[in-house]
Amino acid sequence: MNHVETTIPRSLAQAVRHFPTTPLLTFYDDALGDRTELSGATLDNWVSKTANMLLDGVGLASGDTVAVLMPPHWQTAAVLLGVASAGLAADLGDEPGAVDALFTTPDQVSVAAGKATGDRYATGLLPLAMPLRELPAGYQDYVLEVRNYGDHFGGAPVGPDDRALGVFSHLAAMRTATGRAAELGITAGDRVLVDSRAYPDPIDWLFAPLVVGASIVLCANMDPAKLDARTDAEKVSLTLTA
Repeated sequence: MNHVETTIPRSLAQAVRHFPTTPLLTFYDDALGDRTELSGATLDNWVSKTANMLLDGVGLASGDTVAVLMPPHWQTAAVLLGVASAGLAADLGDEPGAVDALFTTPDQVSVAAGKATGDRYATGLLPLAMPLRELPAGYQDYVLEVRNYGDHFGGAPVGPDDRALGVFSHLAAMRTATGRAAELGITAGDRVLVDSRAYPDPIDWLFAPLVVGASIVLCANMDPAKLDARTDAEKVSLTLTA
């Protein structure tokens, strides 16, 4: 990519055009034995479903805030990108005050209790996007609810100066991600393996690769013994580990 995209949805659209049927985001969880591969088109479908759910289902409007208290995961990517595509702002949990909707995992419910909201979604981040067996009280299951919405999103008015991610506007987030890509050595066309324990910030594991046109192999609970074989199998060109 020759220039910094001015909004997160534009950066996503560029990435989807570059990786329409090839892996854009591949996720491993070595504790669960999970491997999930998403092409650009598949990730875009999840993002669209999430954006449609937030606007048409929850009834949020441009400028509303959504708390995303989730660890690095392909579903977290879908939620963060869906929030941004819908013209909403993502609160990563370090901002004071109430939010208009919330996404979290069962083990973070006590932390999320401080975010007063009428619409709360939980996900177990399970293999094959399986639903939770037991939902926390007052929560809906994200992976069940989001399936009810369309695979295509008509778009929302999103400007470079609109708040997008924490304190960042869309343009500031993209510029910050571009700077981090340069610091980490990520370039267009790279396939980047990221150890989520070493790089838990979504600017690093999601937006930096996305904004420069790289694909992502995101590894949770990374087993170091599997690193070399995975690097070969996934045709990794850059490895970011602890």
